[in-house]
Amino acid sequence: MQGNGFGRVRAWLLRGIGAVFALAVVLVLALMWWWDYEPGHFDVVPTAQARLAAKGERVVTGSVTTAALITTAETLLDKRGGYLSNDRLPPGVFMDNVPNWEFGVLTATRDLARALRNDFSRSQTQSVEDKDLQEADPLFSSPNDRWLLPSSESQYRKAIARVDAYLTRLADGDDSNAQFYARADNLADYLQVVSARLGSLSQRLSAAAGQVRIDTDLAGDEHARQSTPAPSPRLVKTPWTKIDDNFYEARGYTWALREQLEAVRADFAPILASKNATVSLEQVIRELEESQKALGSPIVLNGTPFGFFANHSLVMANYISRANAAVIDLRELLKRG
Repeated sequence: MQGNGFGRVRAWLLRGIGAVFALAVVLVLALMWWWDYEPGHFDVVPTAQARLAAKGERVVTGSVTTAALITTAETLLDKRGGYLSNDRLPPGVFMDNVPNWEFGVLTATRDLARALRNDFSRSQTQSVEDKDLQEADPLFSSPNDRWLLPSSESQYRKAIARVDAYLTRLADGDDSNAQFYARADNLADYLQVVSARLGSLSQRLSAAAGQVRIDTDLAGDEHARQSTPAPSPRLVKTPWTKIDDNFYEARGYTWALREQLEAVRADFAPILASKNATVSLEQVIRELEESQKALGSPIVLNGTPFGFFANHSLVMANYISRANAAVIDLRELLKRG
């Protein structure tokens, strides 16, 4: 009798443990579904106006671009599920799409923060760096997957606070406090970085289906050399485990870049109009907007280029390549007198 009683207790204990485990699995899966989320578009001009109105300040040149940088960084940290790239516990540790999206957003954020520090806030190369932007740039460059103190989130929040302090000083009416110089050369320098990012993303996405590429690294200079000769032609193909990583990184970068360029459209409106370049920037923004359409599949498909199934990486590469072509045209317009 005692043996039968012990067996029943053991059976109920095992059932209880199994039920708790099953409930934990369901909860983790539910959270993974809920956190697998890409934030939507926000209007940069009303966002900047609301942020400055709360400070009792008005919008000035550079306010929209600076506020867009702050808002994209805050969205990165405060979106549904929070910041996941440095999670070491379920469900975040099992997710990779959102962390790659976050890295794309972070790359665009770092580029704009560096442009603010080195170009937009300075009148010339010999001018003094803004003290807050000087601190924000390296804080945004902190590792994206650090969970030990200081964590990635804490470093990025410090950077946001520094940029927000710059925004406040920018709008306070003191011409010796902080400045934003909306000039054609500054914008062209920033767009050069953007073009390099878009070109790299396009190449990585295109390699999902496999490509035979000819080495053009030294084209245009008969005396050019490189440290290690590369075979030509060569097959370039993304490992299947990296295909969705590259796709979601591109989604994150293009989401943040769209917000930044819409802010640039507002702050650089007179410059763009004088160069007859507004429509070129509009074309870039349109291509980036198209790249953000909802994915109509539970997974990133990688069909052959002209096959029966879609290849989402090639579709994304198409939009990014077209955006990059428009950025190159825009830079040429900005360089003209």
